[in-house]
Amino acid sequence: MKSLLIKTKVLTFILAVVLSVSAFAQKEITGTVYREGKPAAGITVEAHKSNETFMTSFDGKYKITIDPAKCKYLKFTFIDDAKKLDLTGNEGDVIDFSFDGSEIPGQGGGSEGAEVGVDTRTSQELVKAGDTEFMSQFTLYDQFYKQKDYKSAMPHWRKIYKKYPKSSMNIYLHGINMYLDKIESGTSAEEKSAYVDTLVSIYERRIKYFGNEGFVLGREATDFIKYKLANPDISEADRKVALKTAYEKLEKSIDLQGDESEAAVMVIDMQVTKSLFLLGELTKEDVMRNYAELTKITDAQLAADPNDERAQISKNEIDKAFQTSGAADCEALIAYYEPNFDEIAADVDALKKMLRALNRQDCTESELFARASEKLYDMDPSAEAAFNMARLFVKRDEFDRAKEYYQNAISAETDKELLGKYYYELAYFTYAKEHNYAKARDYARKSLDNDPTSGKTLLLLGDIYAQGARSYGDTDFDHTAVYWLAVDYYQKAKRVDPDVTAKANEQIATYRVYFPNKESLFFEGLQDGQSFKLGGWINETTTIRAK
Repeated sequence: MKSLLIKTKVLTFILAVVLSVSAFAQKEITGTVYREGKPAAGITVEAHKSNETFMTSFDGKYKITIDPAKCKYLKFTFIDDAKKLDLTGNEGDVIDFSFDGSEIPGQGGGSEGAEVGVDTRTSQELVKAGDTEFMSQFTLYDQFYKQKDYKSAMPHWRKIYKKYPKSSMNIYLHGINMYLDKIESGTSAEEKSAYVDTLVSIYERRIKYFGNEGFVLGREATDFIKYKLANPDISEADRKVALKTAYEKLEKSIDLQGDESEAAVMVIDMQVTKSLFLLGELTKEDVMRNYAELTKITDAQLAADPNDERAQISKNEIDKAFQTSGAADCEALIAYYEPNFDEIAADVDALKKMLRALNRQDCTESELFARASEKLYDMDPSAEAAFNMARLFVKRDEFDRAKEYYQNAISAETDKELLGKYYYELAYFTYAKEHNYAKARDYARKSLDNDPTSGKTLLLLGDIYAQGARSYGDTDFDHTAVYWLAVDYYQKAKRVDPDVTAKANEQIATYRVYFPNKESLFFEGLQDGQSFKLGGWINETTTIRAK
């Protein structure tokens, strides 16, 4: 019994030593997998005598742990094509691999995994030659695909995709659809990301065998950025890499396609440009240059077909992304528009677009805005042009001319929202520059008639009454009673427009202190909460309140 116990202890010790040595002998291998001289995504890496696997991402990198005493090779698989790399003589910890035998950057010729057995005949040529393998595999994949049984279609599609890459464009169109389905139904971010990388490789293979690089790159980039950024947990570093990768493809696509660029590609290019600018990866000049190029293309498309709805939508979305990018400040806009003024000034629509952009960034005091406003009014004396001229003369302190153009704009305008805007500015100008409170109040009321939910107009009415209080009545009580009405308008302003709440509260706090006290109310024979009519130029009813 004692002998058996000793043997057991010895065997246990030996087993522990063996396991310890085995664990100590584990080695981690890292490297990059290449296809066509570029880092390859979607390559599965497996080690001989190991259960561990790794799928390369967009950068082609892999990392896998092996037991050097047992592992004889690494296996690299892309779709249904597998290559082996013999580890004999590869004792290093970093091993790069060329899946198709092409040159590895910085290392010269490729590895032993060169792609072989590819048949570049078309489907017609293959059928004519009686290639039974092609016909049977294509028929099976095609039938399953039409039934939307993608799981059954996939093995047969892979064989066609690998061996007969030039047989039909449909193998790429269908492959993309099947992998989009895999992405949509994926259960983890890692799984979805791997499918996106495979999707990209299908697009790249399509370019290799069917060309049309500009068009295909645009489709590839839009799918890539859409699904890469769909991961809510993507790190900021990976997000930046994805945006830069997509940007390079989008820019190349648009450069190759020119006026044939697709609407979605151009919109996403502007949105990606905006994102990279906000991340500090592009300059203000880069944004302006891209915007100018995209605008040129959409203008050309609309000139060729004014009813092109996609071109019009893309133009609007590109404008929106540019205007909200943070790059379109006054200085940048002037630098962009000024050298091209003569060309822009020959086109009414281009002039209007420029003036709207300058207006949005409060560039109305610039000489460029003045020149453009005068030119537009000469060419097209519309309500919008008259409004711009009114603003121009306000800046120049030429008040009579400003009022004339405000009235011209109001007379020519039919849109209620714009009329509300025009009356508001005329009211503000009359209040601030001429101190004519009664007239300013009349214009403000007309602004509200057209736009009843304008918080800024209600604030202005409060200011008009607060500043005009001294011009109402003869006694101090008469003057202070007007502040009730002013506060009424401030209260209403923040009810209809939460954006003005802070300003409204500030004004309420300022003027509430001027309310009459209880003794003054008693002396006047008034009570808190009663209605009170303000006559004269005001002619409104308010509520009595003691401070």
